[in-house]
Amino acid sequence: MQEPAYNPECPMAKSTIAYQYRLVNCPGKTIIGMLVEYPPNGATPPHRHGGASVSAYVIHGSLLNKMNNDPMTVVEQGGSWYEAPGCHHRISANASQTDPATFFVNFVIDSETLEREGPSVLLQCDEEYKDIMARKMQG
Repeated sequence: MQEPAYNPECPMAKSTIAYQYRLVNCPGKTIIGMLVEYPPNGATPPHRHGGASVSAYVIHGSLLNKMNNDPMTVVEQGGSWYEAPGCHHRISANASQTDPATFFVNFVIDSETLEREGPSVLLQCDEEYKDIMARKMQG
């Protein structure tokens, strides 16, 4: 399968924070759980996650996933992935043009970073997409 370039016309995912807790056995760290729902043909521009460690599990559908310079993969329902701090998530998209896709993601991030920058630190789009993202977020 050919790696798609990000298309700004693609619909955005809906993200809902399910929980947020300080990790008492990891001082200075917070865990955040989030449900992410991609509509058909949904995609997120290339991004990073504010220094967080990230793990995700696909609940429904299939996702296109490319990190750093690794080959793109298709992560099917029941599949998972991990992103180390600083990872560049180059492709994050619903693999289907007709069906939705849903995954659950956990972020482990420095509590100080989260308090200083807020939840928006969890999705830091590449510079060339920041204006597009701002317009999409406003509706």
